[in-house]
Amino acid sequence: MTSNAGAGARADRTGSDRSASMRDAVSDSWSVRAAAGRRLAADAEVPEVAAVLSRLLLDTHDTFVTQETAEALLLRGDVPGLRLVLAALASADAQIGDYLQAAVTNVCEQSAGGLDRLTGPASALASDPDAGVREEARGLLGPGR
Repeated sequence: MTSNAGAGARADRTGSDRSASMRDAVSDSWSVRAAAGRRLAADAEVPEVAAVLSRLLLDTHDTFVTQETAEALLLRGDVPGLRLVLAALASADAQIGDYLQAAVTNVCEQSAGGLDRLTGPASALASDPDAGVREEARGLLGPGR
């Protein structure tokens, strides 16, 4: 019985934390938006969170928000996180694209297995229905993949 009560409280706190992060994602402060992107990355598979993350990845006010959000999503090492970053890369202007690419490079170079972490999700996304995501995934995998 105690474990159920703890799980309920944890679920409520998580929902409350997500709501606060969603509010923070529209802050005037770049540092608050960047922190929100890092926190929200944990819930990238939730459609309403994914929409907010997509906006943060293409933040027109500060590229730090872009890079921090992208790195948090890439560190997940899964399809939902990588898909959001690749979709942003496919539609970004040159400046934001540079920061998104820097996030990919940073995550891939953090450890010897950094690129390996993204290979599986990138392989899955190489046949994504979205042409931009598909092409970015193939580019990440390299020639001939």
